[in-house]
Amino acid sequence: MSSPIQPIKENASMVVFGASGDLAKKKTFPALFSLFKDGRLSSDLVIVGYARSKIEPNDFIERITQFIKIDDNDSETKQKLEQFKKMCTYYRGSYDGVDSFQGLNNHLLEREGDREERNRVFYLALPPDVFVSVSTQLKQQCYPQKGAARLIIEKPFGFDLDSARDLQSKLNPLFDENEIYRIDHYLGKEMVQNLTHLRFCNPVISHLWNKESISNVQITFKEPIGTEGRGGYFDTSTIVRDIVQNHLVQVLSLIAMEPPTSLAAGDLRDAKVQALRRTRLGDLKDVVFGQYVKSKDGKRPGYLDDDTVPEGSKCPTYSAIPFFVDNDRWDGVPFLLKAGKAMDVGKVEVRVQFKPVANGLFKDAHRNELVIRIQPNEAVYFKLDIKQPGISSKPLLTDLDLTYKNRFTNMKLHEAYEALFFDAFAGDQSRFARIDELECAWSLVGPLLEYMEKEKPQPAPYEYGSNGPELLGNFLQKFGYVYDIPDYYEYPVTNLPDDK
Repeated sequence: MSSPIQPIKENASMVVFGASGDLAKKKTFPALFSLFKDGRLSSDLVIVGYARSKIEPNDFIERITQFIKIDDNDSETKQKLEQFKKMCTYYRGSYDGVDSFQGLNNHLLEREGDREERNRVFYLALPPDVFVSVSTQLKQQCYPQKGAARLIIEKPFGFDLDSARDLQSKLNPLFDENEIYRIDHYLGKEMVQNLTHLRFCNPVISHLWNKESISNVQITFKEPIGTEGRGGYFDTSTIVRDIVQNHLVQVLSLIAMEPPTSLAAGDLRDAKVQALRRTRLGDLKDVVFGQYVKSKDGKRPGYLDDDTVPEGSKCPTYSAIPFFVDNDRWDGVPFLLKAGKAMDVGKVEVRVQFKPVANGLFKDAHRNELVIRIQPNEAVYFKLDIKQPGISSKPLLTDLDLTYKNRFTNMKLHEAYEALFFDAFAGDQSRFARIDELECAWSLVGPLLEYMEKEKPQPAPYEYGSNGPELLGNFLQKFGYVYDIPDYYEYPVTNLPDDK
């Protein structure tokens, strides 16, 4: 039995691999600074950026702080930033050379100074094909003789089930499962974390969370940009690997799981795995694939207009996929996972639509819906019927709206990477994917990926900036979703939810 994971509170170092990339400057280092500014990281933390690029020290500091925004009058935060800059250095090296990692270890020893123990966190924001070589060199050259080690690995973890298992088999001799933190940054988002509280803190919701009350569940990802410049990568990844297999399946597991024994990492992840093992893919003939073409005004290019995309590619940039959870709670309830690029808006949400009113009193009543908007503009709102104000007795569809920016005006909502890095130092793995979770996720989409590879179905076209393929309407209708035009468009109010 593994010993409890201890938090790293001092004598800590963090090596950021891939430090010259966009993720590092836009997310990683701003998140680390925010944690440091809020007093959540120790002042003796050593941060080393590692990459193959030739970057001068001053240029590196400028690069990693360019997305950190500070008010001109905030002298305290400016002072904190200067402290943070002194904590950060850059080391150039390869991803497989012994000399590079011996040099990295010497650099760490020099920066760490005279410490009795050395706690080291290694963050791999790298291509998956170098995970094993980097991890091997870290274990052989940089693993602390006395102190804790943590290996944070960015997605994708594998390309399919077999490759994920192969990758894990090569990591097994190097790092213990308690030392590996597989990132899916959606698990660090505020509203995804909130799913557990919404479900299990509120009896009014938990009593309705079953097939008797719920008609269908939609988990939707919409991005308003295409794959411009990244078409070559995306064409092998596809929307299924890029978004569905990781982000949306993780959200599904939190919606569908039974109450965990506790909120400890092991119990929470056990509950998610149990839900995923009871989940199955619907009929392949019901899956909707789409590929965007140029926008109606011709200003935005289509997917095939990207020079990095293979000619005539049938790679889907949109998918709508039915899943079912075969247990007593969810029998027959469709979980509809929709994801697309080059859409009309950018948002991620969970939409739980309830069954229609059973009595015959109100034939024109609308469906109730619980909507959890994950991004942007985090919110929870409940769509319900009231009597139309005035002398009319017609039902009026409106909402009980909890929009975070309106309700919590004096509270900071953390970025996903802030929460995940904090948890990694704290030794809390509850918001990281365990290997059996990933195997379940790959198993779920495996038949679909195989079908796409062998049959190469022709994706339906949809215009850049639209709501997706026309086939989507029939798909939603088949699985029971009823779209009611919200009445608050007829009776305008302020701070409306994005209810498209």
